[in-house]
Amino acid sequence: MVLNGRVTIEQVESQALLGNPLGDPHVREIPVYLPPGYDGATAPYPVIYWLHGFTGIGLSATNAGPWVPSLPECMDRVIAAGAPPAILVMADGFTRFGGSQYLNSEATGRYEDFVVSELVAHTDRRFRTLASPAHRGIVGKSSGGYGALVLAMRHPDVFGAAASHSGDMYFEVCYQSDFWKFCNIVARHGGVEPFLQAFLEMPKKTNDAVTAVNIAAMAMAYSPNPARPPWFFDLPFDPHTGEMDEAVWPRWLAWDPLHMAARHAETLRALRLLYFECGSRDQYNLHLGARLFHRRLEGLGIRHEYQEFDDDHTGINYRYVESLRRLCEALAGPHGG
Repeated sequence: MVLNGRVTIEQVESQALLGNPLGDPHVREIPVYLPPGYDGATAPYPVIYWLHGFTGIGLSATNAGPWVPSLPECMDRVIAAGAPPAILVMADGFTRFGGSQYLNSEATGRYEDFVVSELVAHTDRRFRTLASPAHRGIVGKSSGGYGALVLAMRHPDVFGAAASHSGDMYFEVCYQSDFWKFCNIVARHGGVEPFLQAFLEMPKKTNDAVTAVNIAAMAMAYSPNPARPPWFFDLPFDPHTGEMDEAVWPRWLAWDPLHMAARHAETLRALRLLYFECGSRDQYNLHLGARLFHRRLEGLGIRHEYQEFDDDHTGINYRYVESLRRLCEALAGPHGG
């Protein structure tokens, strides 16, 4: 991979993740893309924070292939095409069960604090940044797209622009159909706790296992319960019968961007950019949620841009130039005029 910009790998030690319940590392490798001209310049740059999807890590964004561009390559392309340059920070929200949704949770750790407080502070210390919300954006794909929307809604003092590729939303549609699959898969292992322990020991994570562990990871994010060891979460359904638990399910829905939008309408209206998109054949039906999110935002009078394209959920790196270009333009500092 030959870049016009360059990538440096930061070792970021997190106090927020120190001693997390799952025993995941509190030191994370964070790739940072520095645009062409950074090393010879003195002026500060805007910063874009990228959040990877479920089962990803920060370094995943730098993976290059012959047909699928890496995220740094996408940044190179948008800058070469005339977009104002920006720094790109590739966060890491991985847990041993696949991901954190970038939320603070008693079951996984304080990943929201890690990104919003520690990673932003580290970036502003280490690099020449325009250290204000007007020049900070956040974007991601899938679980990362979800995290980008939610963190932007919850932290207007940090982020002034947001974008999402195929972000999790409309939980009834994107998660609920897997609840009953979860019941059948964990039953083969003798229950939830034995399944999760078996998952950690699997030399190869099967598709069925990842389907089930995804639901457990979402429960760790949306309905943690510190009084329920060893994994500290409540399921929104009975794992034996599949019956919905009406005491837990509303806790999940409270974290759905479809339900959050009205509560955070003023913050969303103030964003310099709100862009989201989804493939029209998304395997997780996230296009249905994106369409409904678009309709809800229109009803709330929130300025945004929604695009739908003919593709599914996988291998859509080529689409990242759409959000990166828009973010570079929205966050432009002295380099962008």
